[in-house]
Amino acid sequence: CVKGFAEALEVIPYTLAENAGLNPLQIVTELRQKHAQGESNCGINVRKSTLTDMAEENVVQPLQVSLSALTLATECVRMILKIDDVVPVR
Repeated sequence: CVKGFAEALEVIPYTLAENAGLNPLQIVTELRQKHAQGESNCGINVRKSTLTDMAEENVVQPLQVSLSALTLATECVRMILKIDDVVPVR
């Protein structure tokens, strides 16, 4: 279940790269590789059409914004699954 959730979140950088006119498979593969090498601040720079250190670019996002978005998305999926009787109601 957690692995499926993580795979679903991977659509975010894929979509960002695709909308920026970049090759999404290449960008997501490189991003995954950079993160595995410990470059956790690496992200997609759509202006430069490459991966850069987001901290060096002064691109920051408050943690509460990300938490709220993930919480809302998770609750929406839960409600849809309950409606479709995929997940039993506790």
